Amino acid sequence: MCLSEQHQFLSYNGEVLVFQLLKPERSDGEAINLCVRRMAFNRDTKLFVQKSSGVFSMGASCREIEIVCCTCTTDSRTGIILPCILMKKKNLRNVKYFLLLLHSSNQFEPSFYFKLDYELQKEIRLFAGPSLLWRHDNKLFYISSNTCVVQSAPVQLSSVVWTGEIVGEGTVVLGIRTACLPRSEDPHGFSVSDRAIWGSEFFGYSIQTQKMLSGTCFMPHAYSRVVSSVYVCKSERWKKQLRISLVAITHKNQLIWFQNGAPKGVCELPYEEPCLVKPALTSSNDLLFVVSFASGNSCVVQRRDSLQVASKWQNVKCVLVDDFIGSGSEQLLLIFKDNSNTDVLSTFKITDLGEVNYASGINYKHDVPAAEGLQENGLLTVRALETRLQAGWTSVRELQRHLGLQKRVILESCRALIDLVEGRTHILPNSKEVKCRRWARSLLNSDKPFVESLVSLWDDVENPPDSLSKETSPAPEVPEHFTGELWQRVVGDSLVVGVKLTESFYLSLSDVSLSLVMDQDFSLISPIIKCQSKIIKLNKAFSALTVSPSQKEPPLKRMKSDFHSTNKLKREFPETSSGLQLDGVKTVTAVTSLSPLLAFHRVCCVVLLHARKQNHQNDSLQQSKKITVPCGKILLSLEDISNGRYSVKMLWDNSYCTGSMEDILAVLAVSVRFSFQIVSCDFTLTPVSSWLLGEMKCTPFKECQDNIFCHKAGNVHGTIFNWALKNPFEGVLTIFCRNLTVLFQCLHSLIRVLPAGCSVKLLRSGSKAVLTEQLALALEKEMLTLKNSPFLKAIKAENNLTWENESDKKVNNVPLASLLDTEEGVQQFRKKFQHEREKSVQSMNQTMSGALYQKIALKIAEAQLSSDMIVWRLA
Repeated sequence: MCLSEQHQFLSYNGEVLVFQLLKPERSDGEAINLCVRRMAFNRDTKLFVQKSSGVFSMGASCREIEIVCCTCTTDSRTGIILPCILMKKKNLRNVKYFLLLLHSSNQFEPSFYFKLDYELQKEIRLFAGPSLLWRHDNKLFYISSNTCVVQSAPVQLSSVVWTGEIVGEGTVVLGIRTACLPRSEDPHGFSVSDRAIWGSEFFGYSIQTQKMLSGTCFMPHAYSRVVSSVYVCKSERWKKQLRISLVAITHKNQLIWFQNGAPKGVCELPYEEPCLVKPALTSSNDLLFVVSFASGNSCVVQRRDSLQVASKWQNVKCVLVDDFIGSGSEQLLLIFKDNSNTDVLSTFKITDLGEVNYASGINYKHDVPAAEGLQENGLLTVRALETRLQAGWTSVRELQRHLGLQKRVILESCRALIDLVEGRTHILPNSKEVKCRRWARSLLNSDKPFVESLVSLWDDVENPPDSLSKETSPAPEVPEHFTGELWQRVVGDSLVVGVKLTESFYLSLSDVSLSLVMDQDFSLISPIIKCQSKIIKLNKAFSALTVSPSQKEPPLKRMKSDFHSTNKLKREFPETSSGLQLDGVKTVTAVTSLSPLLAFHRVCCVVLLHARKQNHQNDSLQQSKKITVPCGKILLSLEDISNGRYSVKMLWDNSYCTGSMEDILAVLAVSVRFSFQIVSCDFTLTPVSSWLLGEMKCTPFKECQDNIFCHKAGNVHGTIFNWALKNPFEGVLTIFCRNLTVLFQCLHSLIRVLPAGCSVKLLRSGSKAVLTEQLALALEKEMLTLKNSPFLKAIKAENNLTWENESDKKVNNVPLASLLDTEEGVQQFRKKFQHEREKSVQSMNQTMSGALYQKIALKIAEAQLSSDMIVWRLA
């Protein structure tokens, strides 16, 4: 039997929680229970069905207990968002309030309680902690689960319009208070209209820092007296200035969009007395604002080119926003008032003002032609078509580039043919153009005979394939387009030089490195500069990526977007780590000490790329060939370095670090990489993101948003982090730091904010796939080293010599008697015997110099050590 006709509805993870006070069935006393039912939408029946339920027993009568409000907020102990319910219990002397948390097992947990000598009326806010805030007698009071003590804020206010998180300020309360006029101004000197406008002001108050925020960064002063409720959609810091985007509803029945303190749009609302506004992000990425009215009506305002009312409803009991149908985006659930039915979810409507539209009381089985699963598959079909359209556009652009190359190839061929027919000497293109056009032919290798004819026209000599291969075998050709631009940066006391390599070129190489050779003639020193090479590959920013034609269609359900975290560090990182593709370009860098080069005041260096090109013919392994490619020259002068021409510039702009890709690669080249696996069994790893954004003052790179740059002053400044979550309880933190001192400082700071019981494990560098490929190359190198060593050649020579001696003996044994009959025969036999004995001694005692032996043994040991180290890392 229901003791209270009032139901409290709450959406949580796509489910509807229905809270209700009920009297136990077998109870003669006045005890009462708080009951909760978890309702989920069934796609087959198109109705809400009960999944589970829970009960919390309270020893009080129904006249004393009441549900005040409920919402979902973050538990500061674990970082998990949980439903919380504020309960009220009346006594003769005071009013007791207590807060309950609901866990996934339907168990209620008391969080805190407090007593007041008055009742809370309106403007009650629940926020992270959980914490509670309210207004009484124009004063602001709050209590949290950490202190369990009621505290008052040193502010006077007439209303509270919003409470939530703002970047850099923590929990902020937005409200309206009486304006503090200057002492020189006479209040009675204002007119009635001026006093109405300037008599009140909009302001913000940070609970953590106890700091007042100016209302002008939210909205102009003139709007203060008409605002009834706001919702902050976005907050960010730009050049130490707070930038806010919010939507507000007014007593004039208007909805106004404010951006950076200025109004950007206004919409007239269809009903009077708006009281609440909240956002919804639908499948088509449309931002909707749901407005509730005191009369029980609701409407939705759509924000595209302008603000406009998209739909409206009457007799609405409650409006909830969540992913109720499991499509990966948000929908609206409207629960209507229905006195004829006792079921609380008997009359409802689910919609996103697009493809999704479910309503109670409709028999979907008799819909024509709305077959089973039509609406569920409609949204997924649209997404798949959008992905294919994007992939098709990428293919069109690639085809346009290829057609441009083909057009130039055909044009040059026609010119050569015309010159040949008219008897003129055709002017051949230079070597750079030939190499570029050969690369074009490799991209357009769809018609091989036509491509071969182009070769003969350009070269004017028909070379057979064998002769061509013989000419190119000593020095394998490396087209210039396979190496990109050459750049240089100065990081501290190091000079970093980088060259980009394309993916197709890099896969055919091994042992890639750079060397720097001074172009000047210095007789006293070696022109070769000692440097350390490193190969780096980064992901570009998501906005710069294109969709590959072979990309798969999107999964049935994507991760739900967090509306509040657009400027956070991708919050939990799941989309970034799975949605980004590699840009197909690797960069090889060389790092050398800068100070020795500055002694020459001005230095010109030639940059050479060294590698081994793998040769595989007829599935047989052959020895790789060394290649050397000149990449260009760099100029370095003390004047340029003093002017900061090659310095790394990492600036903080609009919540991003605006360093170029070359700046990022330079910092990574001089840094040491450490990866740590962080696992928490009982708590989520939300504090890691907060630590990176807050204490370490990190911002993501605009060109490479997977990595974030530390702006904190001190030794840790310039450290690069990469935080990738596998799930809410496990992640990998990669730190690129200058030295171990910086690493220990970062770890010391991190351990203090990690939840209790966290395990931090140092990971060995390199993924399993990369290490497997490296092991194959190392074993191949080891086998080639042994195959070409003089030891094996000596054994072969000894076997050949032994076979020759045995054959000679067999042949010489026949005329042996005739040779001994004469003196000349004896002398000839003696010489032959002496010669064979010398050969035998040489074959049995193969010797080599100690330096050669040491060099060969060291080369074999290095090859074996390399493969053993990779096996150890794979183990």
